[in-house]
Amino acid sequence: MSLRLRVLVIAVGLAVSPAVSAPFAVAQPVDQVTLAAIRAEGLSRSQAMDHVSWLSDVYGPRVTGTPAIEDARRWAMDRLRAWRLTDVHEERFAFGQGWSLVRFHAHMVEPQVMPLIGYPKAWSSSTDGTVTAEVVRVDLRSPADLETYRGVLRGTIVLPQPARDVPLLDGDVVLRMSDAELAEAARTHVPAAVDVPRPGRAGPSFATQLQQFYVNEGVVAVLDRGSDDVTVGVGSGLPYETQRTDGGTIFVGSGGPRNDDAGSLVPAVTLAVEHYNRMVRILEKGLPVQVELRVEAEFHPEAVAADQMNAFNLLAEIPGTDLADEVVMIGAHFDTMHAGTGATDNAAGVAAMMEAMRILQAVKARPRRTIRLALWGAEEQGLLGSREYVRRHFGDTNTMTLTPAHDTLSGYFNLDNGAGRLRGVWLQDNDTVAPIFHEWIASMRDLGVTTLGPRGVSGTDHVSFDAIGLPGFQFIQDRLEYNSRTHHSNMDVVDRVQRDDVVQMAVVAATFAYNTAMLDERLPRKPLPRVDP
Repeated sequence: MSLRLRVLVIAVGLAVSPAVSAPFAVAQPVDQVTLAAIRAEGLSRSQAMDHVSWLSDVYGPRVTGTPAIEDARRWAMDRLRAWRLTDVHEERFAFGQGWSLVRFHAHMVEPQVMPLIGYPKAWSSSTDGTVTAEVVRVDLRSPADLETYRGVLRGTIVLPQPARDVPLLDGDVVLRMSDAELAEAARTHVPAAVDVPRPGRAGPSFATQLQQFYVNEGVVAVLDRGSDDVTVGVGSGLPYETQRTDGGTIFVGSGGPRNDDAGSLVPAVTLAVEHYNRMVRILEKGLPVQVELRVEAEFHPEAVAADQMNAFNLLAEIPGTDLADEVVMIGAHFDTMHAGTGATDNAAGVAAMMEAMRILQAVKARPRRTIRLALWGAEEQGLLGSREYVRRHFGDTNTMTLTPAHDTLSGYFNLDNGAGRLRGVWLQDNDTVAPIFHEWIASMRDLGVTTLGPRGVSGTDHVSFDAIGLPGFQFIQDRLEYNSRTHHSNMDVVDRVQRDDVVQMAVVAATFAYNTAMLDERLPRKPLPRVDP
């Protein structure tokens, strides 16, 4: 999940669009026989953790534009076809260059030898083989500071940040939502964020100037301790106050462009804060520090042909019956960051949604509407896959020019908040859908599903649907260690995924998809977002 990016929803218009659905007049009975079969299949014969292991242990990390994600795509398509889903296909879109790590090692070699725990940033360039260089602590906060270091950094490895405190591992390291927190979620309305234009900036940003300064001055590499600080470029997406589990957990961001300038910046590596701090303290004593470093990365150029572009969305369906021309969609982002194997972000979500489709096939469900699975590409770079899908199939958010298919989607349900069990649904300011969902979750209380939160949430793929007036929902989810340990870190591995939670995720997702597919009418819609002239 790309929490670093906050994709913001356009403000809701004052006039009601003709596309808005009227509230349901009466409650509609659910298919209890099929729902019981879904539960029995999902809870007793789950394959969800096997999906997680294949996606993460075998193919992870699945960075967009790399051979690994292409291998994972072929595996997923084969599995979906084996379950006899229909119209299993990919839709390609432009992304830029892919990036994968070939080799990495780092050691402090003076004043003592110490292996450094760290990880290169995504899209980092390579060092010239294995290099050994003096380490320099720099303090560069504004363009005026550049002159202080001009001509003195050639051949050095730079530490751009001061040491920081390392707190004890206390507080909410593992988050399971309490009754009080669920009650707060159910009553607190937080409006969806509105994109506020920022004043234009003349010339390149200081972060851009700084990266070019390092190149021009002949810096060997930049080592940071993880941050959203402008001096180190793009961070991991969550502040270190939230990421509470230091002790070798590395929260790694991106370290370079993926366009034609890919590989042009100085190699960039994030270190464990404890190892970074030690080197800073030694330097502050006036003692020299040397580091031996090797970063070897491979860039994967994008093909010119449209069907060979580096990014893709993966689609598959269970055909509907009498309302087959209408669609219910469920989905999760298929791509990951690079430091771990992408287990909680987002193999757990992908596995649960794939498992939901397997369950529906296994119980021979006959949904009235077509149920479509979407596994999104390039979510981590800005919801690129879901945005592109919405643009191609449903309309242009810039003009609110809609396609005929816009009228056929009943709803979209998304998973992308880690590997914890589902506790309910964020309503995304769509209060008219609440009575329907209330009826559905009443039968899932024993699974822990109890809560409808009125607020609009952002940062993941349901926003692409919401932005064009379609009912798009993110499930309320126990975060477990997602915020504190695994989000965009080297600890995002299968061992952090809890089996019973992922099993429950799949059953709940299958239930929501099937119930939505069986309604007489589509889910109610909000007014179309307003487009300012």
